[in-house]
Amino acid sequence: MRLPVLLFAFAASLAAQPYDFVLVNGRVMDPETNLDAVRNVGIRGGKIAAVSSSALEGRTVVDVKGLVVTAGFIDLHSHGQTPENYGYKARDGVTTALEMEVGVNPVSAWYAAREGKARVNFGATSGHIPAAMAVMHDSGQLLPRDAAAKGAPTAEEQKQIVELVRQGLDEGALGIGMGIAYLPKTSREQILEVFQLAAQRRVPIYVHMRASGPIEPGAIDSLQEVLADAAATGASLHVVHITSTGIRQAPDCLRMIAGARARGLDVTTEAYPYTAGMTDIASAIFDEGWQGRSGGIGYGDLQWALTGERLTADTFARYRKVGGMVILHSIPEEMVRVAIADPTVMIARVLGRYVREQHALTLMDALRKMSLLPAERLGIQSKGRLEVGADADITVFDPERVVDRATFENPAQYSDGIPYVLVNGVVVVGDGKLVEGVAPGRGLRR
Repeated sequence: MRLPVLLFAFAASLAAQPYDFVLVNGRVMDPETNLDAVRNVGIRGGKIAAVSSSALEGRTVVDVKGLVVTAGFIDLHSHGQTPENYGYKARDGVTTALEMEVGVNPVSAWYAAREGKARVNFGATSGHIPAAMAVMHDSGQLLPRDAAAKGAPTAEEQKQIVELVRQGLDEGALGIGMGIAYLPKTSREQILEVFQLAAQRRVPIYVHMRASGPIEPGAIDSLQEVLADAAATGASLHVVHITSTGIRQAPDCLRMIAGARARGLDVTTEAYPYTAGMTDIASAIFDEGWQGRSGGIGYGDLQWALTGERLTADTFARYRKVGGMVILHSIPEEMVRVAIADPTVMIARVLGRYVREQHALTLMDALRKMSLLPAERLGIQSKGRLEVGADADITVFDPERVVDRATFENPAQYSDGIPYVLVNGVVVVGDGKLVEGVAPGRGLRR
């Protein structure tokens, strides 16, 4: 009986030690258990070690009375994978920023470039787009603009593309990223082959569908394509930004996804809480007929990201030749509200306008969409939860003040009302400011 006594004494001694960091008197909200109560949170070794109504001792103690303490937000749709962008993510309360739609290739080098240097957690899929660009010698950077955007892969090129995607999975990528709209000449058979790979490797495939809008083949046809591929192969499917592709057909798309889920398919989707999207003006998105595919918008609904100017036919033609990011004001406000209200739709940031001001969804539902649902899509138990044993990725915000300050004309503005953000137990935002000289972010791999 001596060994159990010793173990009990050791456990008691460990529990009596002060925590590395303690948040006291906060309104703790956990989207998995629905806990919503004043609690103290103790952090030790980068993990949540206690969620308690009793007093906790810590080497550092911060009183967060009146503030919400919750799991750090997980952004599945984060193209800006740079130190500067990680700073903006942290100020948004995002503790994990992932490049899942476009993905990356080669994968190992991408992860190695960020290890030990990132303010937030990072990760990526094995990208079908960058693989196709490499094999087909496209001159684009993030997105194709010539060879891969305008041509179909030959049988040999397709074989090489699929092999690059496979290698990325071997290197630990979080799934497969696929932007069919940016590779419009890729055949349905070639897309099906990538779904087959996803099924074989038991990884999700994150897809920007082939087309958008009401003009056939549009959003409905494109969603039917990927749902059919998922059903035929057994692959897990995540449809990216359902509002900017579905536009006014977003409710129909959401009903299709709900029906597929009800019949056993592993299908999820996401939306961003804005009435505009952004992409490269040199990409295939703006091939002839783009106005109809985008819901009937015109040149004046496009905004050049660098200057904020609205485009004309002349400036569109000029910028199309050189390439660069353009904002598409194409998503009706009511479609955003429909997607946000859907309990299965994931969202990265939604607390100010749609929770506090418009009451489009409850605070707990919003937190669930920003943390738990993405963690479940990723299959990661240690994130998206404010529970003992979870990673100490924690966001602390003022529900009465939290707001995104960025505008389409002046996007480089930090969010407000988020005074503390911790990543793996390390404070990256303190007193509402970025903490310099810290890089606790870790690469998420499968």
